Amino acid sequence: MENGKTENGDSQPPPQWKDKVVELLYWRDVKTSGVVFGASLSLLLSLTLCSIVSVSSYIGLALLSVTICFRIYKGILQAIQKSDEGHPFKLYLDQDVALSEETVHKYSDCLLVRFNTTVTELRRLFLVEDLVDSLKFAVLMWILTYVGALFNGLTLFILGLVGMFSCPIVYEKYKVQIDHYVGMANKQVKDIIATVQAKVPGLKRVKAE
Repeated sequence: MENGKTENGDSQPPPQWKDKVVELLYWRDVKTSGVVFGASLSLLLSLTLCSIVSVSSYIGLALLSVTICFRIYKGILQAIQKSDEGHPFKLYLDQDVALSEETVHKYSDCLLVRFNTTVTELRRLFLVEDLVDSLKFAVLMWILTYVGALFNGLTLFILGLVGMFSCPIVYEKYKVQIDHYVGMANKQVKDIIATVQAKVPGLKRVKAE
């Protein structure tokens, strides 16, 4: 693999980003993971109470209040001490925050590959290239109708966030036991599917010709 591309030429995210995400979700740095998890959860919980416009405005006002007060405080302190330290945020103002064309192309190519893969898979499922896979997809959609009736999208995002920051560390701690029970469940599901395929005519991996 070279420059974020696979042997087939597909673009992939840089490995360092994957490593950072893994470290974040596995709580390698408890402080960083706690801050990211707490901030993300607070944002999602705020959106359950207020609109995204209100939440964005409150966050902007809070940040501006902090930066403006700090700017005034440093200005007064410099005037009293008669020092010339310059702008308190000069270090951050001088940093280059613009995205390079290479970075934009790298991630847009990766996004395009994922989009095309998703469209191809959906076409395969909806046009019943494989009858069994299409039936599985139909069952999934049917289950999601009940999930949608119980939870809205924002609640699912909150549950997903909690799961992202809790499941990896739980799995890492109880990996052997979880793998054992997941293997048993997969075996039972495969046995059930094989039994159904054997008894129902025309259900045995029918491919579109």
